Amino acid sequence: MTTRPHRIAVAPSGFKESLSAARVAEAIAAGVRRVIPDAELDLIPLVDGGEGTAEALALAGGGRLVPCTATGPVGDPVSSHFALLGGPGPLTAVVEMAAVAGLALVPPDRRHPGATTTYGVGELIRAALDAGARRILVGCGDSGTSDGGAGALQALGARLTDRHGREIRPGGGSLYELEHIDPAGLDPRLADADLLVACNPYNVLCGKRGVARVFGPQKGATPAEVELLSAGLERLAAVLTRDLAPAFAPASGATALDLRTAPGTGASGGLGAGLASVGARLLPRYDVLLDGLDLDARLARADFVITAEGALDHQTVRGKIPAEVARRAQAAGVPVLVLAGTIGPGAQDVRAVGVDAYSAILPAPMTLGEAIGRSSEFLADATERAMRIMALGTRLTRLDPLAA
Repeated sequence: MTTRPHRIAVAPSGFKESLSAARVAEAIAAGVRRVIPDAELDLIPLVDGGEGTAEALALAGGGRLVPCTATGPVGDPVSSHFALLGGPGPLTAVVEMAAVAGLALVPPDRRHPGATTTYGVGELIRAALDAGARRILVGCGDSGTSDGGAGALQALGARLTDRHGREIRPGGGSLYELEHIDPAGLDPRLADADLLVACNPYNVLCGKRGVARVFGPQKGATPAEVELLSAGLERLAAVLTRDLAPAFAPASGATALDLRTAPGTGASGGLGAGLASVGARLLPRYDVLLDGLDLDARLARADFVITAEGALDHQTVRGKIPAEVARRAQAAGVPVLVLAGTIGPGAQDVRAVGVDAYSAILPAPMTLGEAIGRSSEFLADATERAMRIMALGTRLTRLDPLAA
């Protein structure tokens, strides 16, 4: 009797500062084929709004990348890009904030989120408008900033001033000085553009789970700097609500967005709140980014699913790609394996959202540089190990008819 080949869906995210989602999927596929050469593999590289989003959506939507130079997170010019998508309807652009204000663009010795800026994000939005885009999707993720989108607003023409009428300095560390926002110089094309922000709805601007407290330390902030950033973002929310948001108020009868605590306002160091104040719609990122992939049907056709991310920890269940994949696969009754660069505290929480097993890919302690440089190799090897263990379990089950 012949049996059909195994059907395996490979749906990973990228590994930050290392591999794109497409390269992660290819490495996993190579490991699978070492054990099951005839496996039917469905490679579904996924993006979450961070690194690689513009390129991935351009490829999926018949579009192209547009190279440009913009202001990087530490104020120096950087080579960046945005995407113009194909298809019917108004011309759509994808602005990937990580491509101009991402953590990977901040040198390790300059990782001070009180000083980094989203100014380049505003420049990319203006460049997209110059290219004729009237629908602009901003992907949030992998940011190296915590300025609440203040820099982006300045690049779009708003003036953010202190009590002496002077323009405040770049970065979240100066937001506590903010006294007034003058919207008179804002690019008038914003009023007619459909500005969408693909963000993690778990991220909020202020409060106990505010973005400065949750992500500030990862971006290099000390405990004292975290409190300064938190206070600055509170001040920004108040001034945005008073001076800027009324000019972009929703239609009559709609509820105004609470810039402090609404879902997604904390995306990319508060960029979500800044853009929402000029009329952007904050949307759950997977509702936007997975549109057109037919992901649920593709997962349901698989015998099992392999997903991956750079770090598996307590934040994974709060909207990261492995958790989203597992949730959808669980609904279809399909088992899920997660491969991760590192496994941290709280990783076990992923079992509650549908992950059946997870494993780290590093074979031994090593430097970060070596881990990044050999991540493709380690992924393929880890996949092979996992597949061989699964094959052994299958053989043991066949030997023992009473086994589950």
